[in-house]
Amino acid sequence: MKLCMIGTGYVGLVSGVCFSDLGNDVICVDKDINKIKNLKKGIIPIYEPGLEELVLKNYKNKRLNFSTNLKESVKKSDIVFICVGTPTKKNSNSADLSQVYAAAKEISKSVKKFKIVINKSTVPVTTGDEIEKIISKKVNKKFFSVVSNPEFLREGEAIRDFIYPDRVVVGSNDSKSQRILKNLYSPLISKGAKFVSTKRRAAELIKYASNAFLATKITFINEISNLCEKTGIDIEDISIGIGLDKRIGSRFLRAGPAYGGSCFPKDTKALVSTADKFKTNLSVVKSVIRSNDLRSDLLCKRINLILKNKIKNKVVSFLGVTFKANTDDMRDSSSLKLIPFLSKKGAKIKYFDPTGPKNEFKKLKNVEFSDSTYESIKGSDIVIIHTEWNDFKSINFKKYLKNKKLIIYDMRNIYSPNKIKKLGFKYFGVGR
Repeated sequence: MKLCMIGTGYVGLVSGVCFSDLGNDVICVDKDINKIKNLKKGIIPIYEPGLEELVLKNYKNKRLNFSTNLKESVKKSDIVFICVGTPTKKNSNSADLSQVYAAAKEISKSVKKFKIVINKSTVPVTTGDEIEKIISKKVNKKFFSVVSNPEFLREGEAIRDFIYPDRVVVGSNDSKSQRILKNLYSPLISKGAKFVSTKRRAAELIKYASNAFLATKITFINEISNLCEKTGIDIEDISIGIGLDKRIGSRFLRAGPAYGGSCFPKDTKALVSTADKFKTNLSVVKSVIRSNDLRSDLLCKRINLILKNKIKNKVVSFLGVTFKANTDDMRDSSSLKLIPFLSKKGAKIKYFDPTGPKNEFKKLKNVEFSDSTYESIKGSDIVIIHTEWNDFKSINFKKYLKNKKLIIYDMRNIYSPNKIKKLGFKYFGVGR
């Protein structure tokens, strides 16, 4: 099939590349000229394992192309995906849909024959209705269909999630589009993916409800970990014990920092905003948002307690600063609160992340990027394992035995407390 992806951000680029790898002709469109030039050279704007190889392979085979010409790209395509950003509005919980509506207006200028317009961006309920209104101002309704097809890609696992999804959700108000999209996704359905056919509004809400529930699981286990710390219980035992219940499951029951990234923070807020619009009180989700906002403050207090209120001039090593492993995404990462807090208190901070130095910390006092795990830890008073990169799961702490005063604060519980303590270091985890 001939596909057009509007937006070469995380969702648009990953989806477009994977669709091309399934044998479709795909044009990825973006107004950023430099980004398109770089993509044609195989230079990827995001960190995602395996993506560069797929881009080079399919661009070389001419199944994948990149363009800044939206009008021509839409004309050449049968199915058009809107994959633009929907960030949280300033001073509001609601989603900023300006990019979505701008894409719809541009699409309306190029529809001369029947096209399926798919919204893959995460949007509140009724957004599809508004897209339909925008396009129908210039195009007869018999020449287009607006569909909601939310993505469920995890950063760092996106390619695998696309190829082996749990489910493919297609929300459409007409059977023709459902048939065409079931055909488009047939290679994935044949591998075991469930094809969920719904009305358009239902598909929009499925995405938000999924993210809100996962965010709730993270917040729940973090709050239980607080109780574990007060009662001398290991949170790992609790996570295993409740995670084996098939009604609950073990995924997202890992205690640690606050949730962050491109989805959970903005989507929980947007869901609450939508509920408020329809005069419905989502008290549980509101509580999740508040608890998560307070999570980093609690971790700051814990660091202060571990260092016995003597943070000034302490050398602090951060291992990982992204919100999770296998991504370069810094959005709503706990490190954005923890590192400035320690900087203001007079600590000297060194950090190492496999995705390189971060602009967010360049203007902070006493914060510097280290070239390796070893350089970051060397000479430190405390090591904070902030992100669960594989690089940090097998550190040979024997190298640092000379520094018997070294404190390890394992925010991801990736180490055995007993093994670390046997080496002579002080160990602190989360909820243990």
